[in-house]
Amino acid sequence: MRVLEAATYRGPHLYSSRPMVRIQLDLGQLEFWPTHRLPGFTDRLLLALPGLQNHGCSYKAPGGLVLRMREGTWLGHVIEHVALELQKLAGVQVGRGKTRSVKGRPGVYNILYVYEGEGLGRAAGRAAIELVNNLLPHELQGVEGLEKIAPPVGDLTPPLFDLKHNLERLRAIARGEALGPTTRSLVCEARRRGIPVQRLDDQSLVQLGWGARRKLIRASITGQTSHIAVETAGNKALTKTLLAAAGVPVPRGGVVRTLEEAQAQAAKIKGSVVLKPLDGNHGRGVSLGLSTPEQVAWGYDQAIKHGRRVIVEEQYLGRDYRILVVGGNLVAVAERVPARVIGDGQHSVGQLIEIVNQDPRRGAGHEQVMTRIVVDDQVREMLARAGLSLNAVPPPGAIVALKATANLSTGGTAIDRTDVIHPDNAAIACRAALTVGLDVAGIDFMAPDITQSVRETGGGIVEINAAPGFRMHLEPSEGQPRDVAKAVIANLFPPGVRSRIPIVAVTGTNGKSTVVRMVARIAREMGKTVGLTNTTGVYVNDERVLQADASGPKSARMVLRDPTVDVAVLETARGGMLREGLAFDRCDVGIVLNVSADHLGLKGIDTLEDLAAVKSIVAEAVSRRGVSILNADDPLTLRMARHAGGRVGYFTLKGGFEISPFLQKHVAQGGLLAVLDPSVRGGELVLHDKGQRWSLMHADQLPATLNGMARFNIANTLAAILAGHALGASPEVIASALSAFTSSHAENPGRFNVHDAHGFRVIVDYAHNPGAMRAMGDLVAQLRPKVGRVIGVVSIPGDRRDEDILEMGAIAAEMFDELIFRERPDGRGRPAGTVVSLLTDGALAAGFPDQRIHRILSETRSVDAALRMAEPGDLVLVFPTAVDAVWKQVTDFQPAGAASQGLYSDQGLAYV
Repeated sequence: MRVLEAATYRGPHLYSSRPMVRIQLDLGQLEFWPTHRLPGFTDRLLLALPGLQNHGCSYKAPGGLVLRMREGTWLGHVIEHVALELQKLAGVQVGRGKTRSVKGRPGVYNILYVYEGEGLGRAAGRAAIELVNNLLPHELQGVEGLEKIAPPVGDLTPPLFDLKHNLERLRAIARGEALGPTTRSLVCEARRRGIPVQRLDDQSLVQLGWGARRKLIRASITGQTSHIAVETAGNKALTKTLLAAAGVPVPRGGVVRTLEEAQAQAAKIKGSVVLKPLDGNHGRGVSLGLSTPEQVAWGYDQAIKHGRRVIVEEQYLGRDYRILVVGGNLVAVAERVPARVIGDGQHSVGQLIEIVNQDPRRGAGHEQVMTRIVVDDQVREMLARAGLSLNAVPPPGAIVALKATANLSTGGTAIDRTDVIHPDNAAIACRAALTVGLDVAGIDFMAPDITQSVRETGGGIVEINAAPGFRMHLEPSEGQPRDVAKAVIANLFPPGVRSRIPIVAVTGTNGKSTVVRMVARIAREMGKTVGLTNTTGVYVNDERVLQADASGPKSARMVLRDPTVDVAVLETARGGMLREGLAFDRCDVGIVLNVSADHLGLKGIDTLEDLAAVKSIVAEAVSRRGVSILNADDPLTLRMARHAGGRVGYFTLKGGFEISPFLQKHVAQGGLLAVLDPSVRGGELVLHDKGQRWSLMHADQLPATLNGMARFNIANTLAAILAGHALGASPEVIASALSAFTSSHAENPGRFNVHDAHGFRVIVDYAHNPGAMRAMGDLVAQLRPKVGRVIGVVSIPGDRRDEDILEMGAIAAEMFDELIFRERPDGRGRPAGTVVSLLTDGALAAGFPDQRIHRILSETRSVDAALRMAEPGDLVLVFPTAVDAVWKQVTDFQPAGAASQGLYSDQGLAYV
């Protein structure tokens, strides 16, 4: 077997709308060895992973996979199920996958399966291949390319594969990636409500929602949690002062700095006292039931380890309760029981602790719903007070207290008491949370009986906690679980408050950058702050916050994280979709402009139909209430309508008498259409929707169309009109925005930028594929000077197919009188001079004279040669790689009065 590729999809992608891992695997000779031809393989696999017997597979019932394996299925399919089962054994519940053969490549399969954590998902894929390989007959074993999926999970490699060791490592990866119970509950509730979730670090910082509507959480601390409130809750003395002033019952006591002060303060309080650090948490350093000077001294030693000041206060008698208050409302109540063991007359206290810790619900720290009991000084002290030790064997039924505090983080358990709390106690807890100012507060409440008012029985609030854990409420040891996360999310996003900003995603072979800028201009005219991505960078309004080719999902996520952005307008290129899918689960407007030959032969995209399938990802990701915008003049985009999400709107340059019967019917049925009506002088741009017709503007009045001659920009404008309409812009706003939109370098760099300052016209455009070149050719035919030449500086990325490069040369031959062919500095994998040679061959084959072909590899030198070659009345077209640098070179150019003689050789194939 050989691993060819591996990818992690984080959003909708070519194979599914779900995040998935994809492994492309070449089975090699194993293509001829389905499972039923491998003696004993299925039995050995089931012995290693018995849980596979529950996989339904295509039969959708337990045992379905086993039946498929006994009937005979290919190993790629088996690896898919093993990867899912390994994730399950690591503690992550995932259950969807699929394996498909790759068209035209016998023995090659795409294995896809759902994941929760990316590290675990990929590691499980590698381990699945290693396990399956280990179970094969020796002569069929062997795997190459595993490093493309993930680093080794364990220290052993086939044939020394150790399943137990690998599972331990997978579980460690899962623990490292997992969110804690509190954060996980909030994330699950957000997803249930359809709120976008982005994890911002490897801990628990999570963004809910997008852009200006986003909210941040870190466990139960939210973006609405006041810093002052957190500081106040952390200062226990200040908290008591504020609560007492608000009429909330709190214990008597004071703050001390020395042991002598602690003992003196304890002496003033009749009965047992509690010592705890002034600013501690999670029960650390808290000691209860201290009544003698010696016990106070011991408690002081425990507390001073966690802070410089110590609280000494009276101990309320009764039971320990945690009351959760969210947004000033009581949400849940739990009685907390300190860590303890119950004797059986056979095992020692230490052994009983080990038995209790074997409960699968217990884990280290906060990773599980309960925490393992750790033997520390407090455990030993509690045992000593009871006259016991770790070696003592308590009689059957004897309850041995191990901790004085009842925190779950110290091994305690919880019993739900939400339904029985007395209204007075509930009101006291809510008043306390509001007094301190916490939106999410954990109230530590002591009372003899929570069903009776503490104003009558005694008791009250001993502490208020910011960032309270939800474990005891989500999965109490006894009683009804409480969906406390629902209240927190409802407090962050109450009814009527949206979590999503509008997203406009634009894809297609050509025109994407121009359309995103047009749509952004409309949204700006609506008064919105716009986040935009395209091939020149990431922008927020007029500020470029990142200069890069930003047409992929990473840049899109940057915009969606920006707290100022009201509308996201995202150029969505093929490469990013193939690499990791979309940056979002759904968009409001999805635009597919066109599909023509570009990037074919790369990443398994070999035909126009393959490329169309990639572009259609955007249309299929449109939300139910959104709008898919398709080019009705392109048969490949037109076909996408059957799978497109939301309403479908079309744009076409063929209006008037040319309009198709299909579009006539679409409009008659109230459909959405933007059309160029050529029957009106200057070309009228018309919008149809729900039986209404709006005449917006004339094509020849749009600066970006150069008096209506640049038909590709008329088509781009029609697409932008539909997007603006979908965003809720009025026809007047759309017309105003697009009538002011220009193709200047400042507003749309590298897209049909015109410079007229040197006595000849220069056009700089990023056309870099045959489709874009043909569109420019149509324009050149209209712009061709009556007297003068047309000079072109032409190139194409080296990773395109030979036939695409030859075609580019042939198209250029039809457009220009003088041709300068150049290359990108990196060559995209081709040796220097190869691209220029193929371009030359294409031009010569089209009949272009060799003496008018100039071959200069360097972009700077080739542009300079064209500018020096130009004479008054000429037209120069430059198709750049470094857009900004070339534009500066054009604008800074100083004609020398005469072109240099002999400076550039036609054979000067060297970079400068």
